[in-house]
Amino acid sequence: MEGNVLIIGLGLIGGSIALALKKEHPQATVIGYDLNEQQAKLAKSLKVVDDYCEFYEEAALEADFILISVPVMQASKVLERLSTLDFRKQVLISDVGSTKERIVSLGAALFLQKNVTFIGGHPMAGSHKSGVIAAKAHLFENAFYVLTPTDLERDAKQVETLKDWLKGTKANFVTMSAGEHDLVAGVVSHFPHIVAAGLVHQAEDLQQKSPFVSRLAAGGFRDITRIASSNPTMWKDILIHNKETLLQLIDSWQEQMNLVKLDLEDGNEEKLFDFFRKAKEFRDGLPVKAKGAIPSFYDLYVDVPDYPGVISEITGYLATEQISITNIRIMETREEIYGVLRLSFQTDEDRQSATECLGKYTNYETYIV
Repeated sequence: MEGNVLIIGLGLIGGSIALALKKEHPQATVIGYDLNEQQAKLAKSLKVVDDYCEFYEEAALEADFILISVPVMQASKVLERLSTLDFRKQVLISDVGSTKERIVSLGAALFLQKNVTFIGGHPMAGSHKSGVIAAKAHLFENAFYVLTPTDLERDAKQVETLKDWLKGTKANFVTMSAGEHDLVAGVVSHFPHIVAAGLVHQAEDLQQKSPFVSRLAAGGFRDITRIASSNPTMWKDILIHNKETLLQLIDSWQEQMNLVKLDLEDGNEEKLFDFFRKAKEFRDGLPVKAKGAIPSFYDLYVDVPDYPGVISEITGYLATEQISITNIRIMETREEIYGVLRLSFQTDEDRQSATECLGKYTNYETYIV
């Protein structure tokens, strides 16, 4: 592909797509814009974009493809601003927001001219790091990338053009309606964030009755509530944009919990068993290596002896093999026993490489839970 690309918003997502674009389409010119000019300058110095602009309106008029990579509330304002411009040539506009129905409806209403096409998009992958400095061209490789055109038949040709522009992401493209996307994203991403935050609030409230709650809320509890540490402003906006779907899911959840409550009150062991059995069967059948809406955690546990320098020893071996760690945590350390070190990686491949590395340099036992 040749032409001009404008990336509005140079964070992790926008930066990663920019890198994928530049790698796949070296003849294209990628211009970046960010509200934080220092972020834009950093993107240029890191060669994430070819250049940056202080105001995106002028660059938009020269663009063949515009990608809006800002939070959902801001994306609507950017669309409204773009709709006031006098585009003289064919331009394709997309976004990366995790809610689609409102933004797609807005795009359909704003861009009535034939030479402008808006197609909603949602790359369903991410990272626990943020900012353009964490951008990677392969961030979306093998991840699902949902495209939500206004009209599936009318926009079919432009959907293919968008796929061509985004080919370098090596994502698995799926086309669906905006409404279907919001339902699916609500089930597998938005609602789980509500549940995780609710569990944390419950633990915080019960801590007043027993200080042991926060002290023992580690291990599995900490793992299943990790997503509660997400950006509060972003998730407030996502809930507002996907309000109707989430209200239905909350009602459904409450009905299910009421049934569990009744079975528990009645001591109905068979139904309680079925509740967990069916959940286990469905969960065990989910794809293991596929990337989903919520970033996966690839943890490796290492039994380590308690002596000074053992952590730097292990991280040193990983550094020698150029294996990047996203997080590190000491699970247990007591004198004269082995402690448990939890190392987190961005990909399953990195975790496997770390396992091989530690097997090569040490005799420490490693395992995956």
